Amino acid sequence: MDALAPLLHGFGVALQPMNLLYCFLGVLGGTLVGVLPGLGPQSAIVLLLPAAVYLDPVSAIIMLAGVYYGSMYGGSTTSILVNIPGEGASVVTCIDGYQMALRGRAGPALGIAAFGSFIAGTFGIVLLTFGAGPIGDFALRFGPPEYFALMCLCLVVLISLTGLSLRKGLIAALAGLSLGTVGMDLVTGQPRFAFGVPTLMDGVGLIPVIMGLYGVTEVLLNVEAGLKHTLVGGKIGNLMPSARDWKDAAMPIARGSLLGSACGILPGAGVVLASFLSYAVERKVSRHPERFGKGAIEGVAGPESANNAAAQCGFIPLLALGIPSNVATAILLGAFILLGVQPSPVMMMTHPDLFWGTIASMYVGNAMLLVLNLPLIGLWVQVLRVPYALLFPLILLFCLLGVYVAGRNVAEIWIMIGFGVIGYVMKRTGYEFAPLVLAMVIAPIFENALRQSLILSLGDPTIFVSRPLSATLLALAATVLVAQVLPRLRALKPALRE
Repeated sequence: MDALAPLLHGFGVALQPMNLLYCFLGVLGGTLVGVLPGLGPQSAIVLLLPAAVYLDPVSAIIMLAGVYYGSMYGGSTTSILVNIPGEGASVVTCIDGYQMALRGRAGPALGIAAFGSFIAGTFGIVLLTFGAGPIGDFALRFGPPEYFALMCLCLVVLISLTGLSLRKGLIAALAGLSLGTVGMDLVTGQPRFAFGVPTLMDGVGLIPVIMGLYGVTEVLLNVEAGLKHTLVGGKIGNLMPSARDWKDAAMPIARGSLLGSACGILPGAGVVLASFLSYAVERKVSRHPERFGKGAIEGVAGPESANNAAAQCGFIPLLALGIPSNVATAILLGAFILLGVQPSPVMMMTHPDLFWGTIASMYVGNAMLLVLNLPLIGLWVQVLRVPYALLFPLILLFCLLGVYVAGRNVAEIWIMIGFGVIGYVMKRTGYEFAPLVLAMVIAPIFENALRQSLILSLGDPTIFVSRPLSATLLALAATVLVAQVLPRLRALKPALRE
């Protein structure tokens, strides 16, 4: 109950006219991003970052957070009507959502997706409200060795859950850590890996890197793929689910909310894994598993609830620990840093307006999304008719302007283009961006914790295993890594014998 008084203060901040406006713009933009195939919350946050750095930090974070969780709502619209996921978390919704639409039940599918998203999202925000404080209090016990061990665990979990290749995940993470060390040494002040280039003296900019990877690369891939889609024919009927629909969807929404919340808190799990796990669970516990894949409303309600709960709960480690749980929250962490704020266990005391205002704005934004999504279905249908050939030049233009406005440096435009090409090659060769971006964002924290620990111990590395909490976290990281490596070693044994 200690969280109620500061939460009321947060509502006082969130309900200020300008913050309400930015919350509305964020959730509306996020929904639009979710609706449009080929875009995603990462790309949208990246495009808004250059403008956000000129706003008040509270307004900026409220808007960027709204884009992130708002995109979870919009993604279901595209999945149900077009059979193309608006973003990764809505991939599973295509399976039964599109089949419901083909059977003339697009309205109930869209309705249950919106209501399930609202219920699960609100559940996640309640957990954030009452869970961030205790987690932050616990994290106050963390010293540099514990933070180093936590970063190791975060990276290992993310690498193990991203893509199919552990080797490629490790390579991407090491590349990200290397990029994070470019610039002035944090302790000695000496330049590192700058090669005499003035632009690199301050490090490789986060904005040009992520705009290249999530803006330019995605445009190149979508243009190459020739993204085409066909809307479901016929008029969308009543959006309100029937009593039978609610009966079938009630437990999937409840299970999806719990499962999504757990995935949101875990580093590396996030919204995509939450939706896939929810669908698998619903199919497993269903009395009629044969209906899945043919238009089962449970296959829409569960995953859509799970991804929204995961999106909201992803803010718990971000705000309480300064640890991103996925690539979108990693970009949000970068936004905090660009705005001069470092999320940490003491953030609720040092920046109460930002901390509690952001949480309160999520209650407001979630209600806005429910009110917006159902009446605006017709508008989103028209938006889906816009050819991607008209969209990608605008996306490239926003990327170019955004990078230049943020740094006033033409060299950063070339960095963005370079990472666009690198990202294209990575995607074509099976590498994921998430380990690279996450590693790059947390590299300064990772390095600081490592070097401070060694300074405290006078260079003795046993400090990491002599402290119980640090040793436990490192043991967990090692366990996750071994669990990933052992099956691969076993698979190699027959080949070695031959």
